[in-house]
Formats: sequence, structure tokens, C-alpha cells
Amino acid sequence: MGSEIKGTEFTREDFQAFAERLKTETELFKTWWKEGRLADDPPHIGFELEAWLVDAAGRPLPRNAEVMARANEPLLTPELAQYNLEFNGTPQRLAGRPFSALSRELAGLWQRTQAAAAQEGGRLAMIGILPTVREADLDLAHMSRLKRYQALNEQVLVLRNRRPLTLDIEGEEHLELRHADVMLESAATSLQLHLQATAAAAPRLFNASVMASAATVALAANSPYLFGHRLWQETRIPLFEQATAVAPLHGGHAGPFPRVGFGSGYGRDALYGFFVENRQHYPVLLPVLLDEPPERLAHLRLHNGTIWRWNRPLVGFNADGRPHLRIEHRVMAAGPTIADMMANAIFYFGLVHGLAESQEGADSRLPFPVAERNFYAAARYGLAAEVSWFGATRRRLDLLILHELLPLAARGLERAGVDAGEAAAGLAVIERRAATGRTGAAWQQAYVQRYGPDFAGLLARYLEHQEAGAPVHEWPL
Repeated sequence: MGSEIKGTEFTREDFQAFAERLKTETELFKTWWKEGRLADDPPHIGFELEAWLVDAAGRPLPRNAEVMARANEPLLTPELAQYNLEFNGTPQRLAGRPFSALSRELAGLWQRTQAAAAQEGGRLAMIGILPTVREADLDLAHMSRLKRYQALNEQVLVLRNRRPLTLDIEGEEHLELRHADVMLESAATSLQLHLQATAAAAPRLFNASVMASAATVALAANSPYLFGHRLWQETRIPLFEQATAVAPLHGGHAGPFPRVGFGSGYGRDALYGFFVENRQHYPVLLPVLLDEPPERLAHLRLHNGTIWRWNRPLVGFNADGRPHLRIEHRVMAAGPTIADMMANAIFYFGLVHGLAESQEGADSRLPFPVAERNFYAAARYGLAAEVSWFGATRRRLDLLILHELLPLAARGLERAGVDAGEAAAGLAVIERRAATGRTGAAWQQAYVQRYGPDFAGLLARYLEHQEAGAPVHEWPL
């Protein structure tokens, strides 16, 4: 989904031709896997960070094209809405001190983009859901001026037979509304972590990412409010799932799988089964016929980019042209600070490597439906969620993190060769956040409890703390 397209209207022949190319490329990926042609480099990591542009009053500022033109940064890309931007990190080898390098790079890019935003009368915010956003902001007039987004909206509506999208979230309060387009999706911004893995290691690391998702979504929770309603600790999860929901197929057949969701099961066989599932169970949204040889897997990658599993397999290419596998962990909200997000990344990469060390199969340790229930409980209730873990009776998630998952993450980081000081510093932030319960979501709720529903005041105070840079567990109200 990162590449621009030429048109927004498609014919039946376009869909048929795309399906043929998708089949060819899926089979080609299988051949590469079977022949051992996927890259076997040491683990590399990276990230994508979605952020908001806001004006002096804390309202969404729809000027991403202007800010990007001023900043002229190759690691910046536009998002669905004109008030969102995406920051990308240069991939780093996991062993050593990658998080220091990523932190320095992001801090410099953020500072330069902040200066460009100021020239447009705005500032940047890293937060899962902007508490000041209104439904009226989420309309097609504020969609980024890219044809791929126009086409995506059109095709989702076609699959829905032009019926409006329904948002229905039952949390501490209840929010229900109808919306005419996919722009609801733009209210949710996230930190997406990437892990490049060998074909042999990818299934274990993918499955470990699935298991870890409850802990990571709760620790990074930063989206408790939407349109003035207090909903889930990480309301971004149901919001995004419902914002791109498509209708069942005609004729009484089972509907397509959700475009956004936890997935259908654990991975195996170099994650090849997910690409087969993509072709067989997900209607094509963007049948763009790309002028690329089959060996670039352009259609496989484009189609995969319109399916947003919370843990998503990706295929990319090294600088030397060799294909590689990546795992994209999509469950974390943006923010509150760079320090918090680097700690989140350190915990995630350590935990999945710790979990992947076991020789037992994922299903025997934590059946997929249990991991799924854990995830949605954690998104709704945060660190206070009750979860099941490796056959044990239900436990509070914060205690599980403190007593078992943090030591496991530390061992995983050590085995991956991460610098001991860098690992310890990041995990110390996670330990204090879990011990205090002070996530971004908890801080926002505490602010409203003390000062009332002054969301402009909340955001102003939040941005003061964000720019000061201390992790959220240290923030006063």
C-alpha cells in the first residue's frame, strides 16, 4: 500500500488479470521457499510510526502534503488523512545497539518535521487516537490526495453494496454511529514494528508475536477516548477493525475474512499459508496491474498490503535483490514519547525471541483461540486484564508481565546479542510502567478524572510532556 497507483476505476478484466498474476507470484514464493532462496541474514529490525498534525487549538491540521514538501525527508510518507504522517526507521541489525540508532534517527527526523509543521501553523502529536478529533474531521475532503486511497475507499464501499460503515464499540461507555466512508480508519495511529527473519525461524517468531500481543497492546495502550466517549484502553483496535469491514458475499456463501483482525491461526512453512489464504479468502481491493516482473512479487505484496492482520507476514527484498520475510507487529499505539516507544520495541523483540526458543509447538503452549481472547481482553481492559497463560489459571496481565514476561524478554535480548545496557534500560521503563499501571491511556483517564472532559486541555498538557521526553510513567497530571 506504500506505492501510488495510476487510476481509481477497474474493470472485470483488471480483476481477472490481477488474480492470475497473484496466483503466479504466490506459487513463485512457494518455489523460493522450497528451494531455500529466501534470505538467511541475521535478524534485522525497523519501524513505522504514524503521527498527527494539529493546529494551535489542538485540532487536526490537514496539511501533510505541505509539511512534507517543507521537510523534504525521504523517511516521511503521507497517510490516509491529510492530518496524518508516517515516519520510517532505517532497518538495523538486532544484535548490538540498534535501539540507540533508531532513537537518534527518529528524534532527529521528528525535530526537523516539527520545524516544518511549525511553518504551516501546526505541531506533531504521537498518540493512538487524538482526543480532540471529531467525526466531522473524518470525511473525504480530508483524505490525502493519493489515488490509492481513493480507490481503496471505493472498493470497500463496492464490497459493502454502498452501505455505510457501522461503528459499535461497547466499553466503559457505548458508542454507535454510521459513517459513509473508510476515513474512520484515519483516527487510529500506531507504532508498527518489523522483524526480518529466516524462513526457518519466521513461523516460531510469528507465533511468538501472536502470543505476545496481549502484553504489548496493554503496555502500549494510548487510545481510551473517541469522540468524547471513554471506551477501551486501546480503542484503536475495534475502531480499525470496524472501519474497513466489508459485507458478506452474495448467495448465502460465507463472507470474506475480516480485512483487519487477529488472524485465522498460527503460522508454519515459512508463513506461505498466509499468502495462500490471502488469495483464496480475501477479495482483491486494488486490482492494479503493475509493470513489474513476477520475480518482484508486486501483486502479492500489493494485495497483502490491503489485509491488516494485527501480526502480518511481509515479503521484501534486500539491497542485493534477495527476497526476505518480515513479521510486522501492528498492535501498539503511537506514543506517548520516543523513550516509551523504544522501550516497547525492546520488550517486544526480546519477548518474541524468548518465546521462540521453546521447542514445543505454539498450539500446545497457548492455543490460538486463547491467545486471541487474551488480546481482546488486554485491548479492552489494559494491564488489569485477566488472561490465560500456558495452561495456568487466569492471571492479571500486569503481574504476568512483571513476574514472567520481563525475565523472558531479558533472556531473549541476551540470546539475540543486544547490548546489555541498552536492553536493561528499555526493560526498566517497561517494569515501571507495569508496576505503576501508568500507560498513556491511564494518564489520559486520570487527567479527565481530575479536570473533567476538557480534551483540548488534555492534549495541550500531553504535548508538553511529550516534548519534554520523559516516559509516561513519570508524567504528573
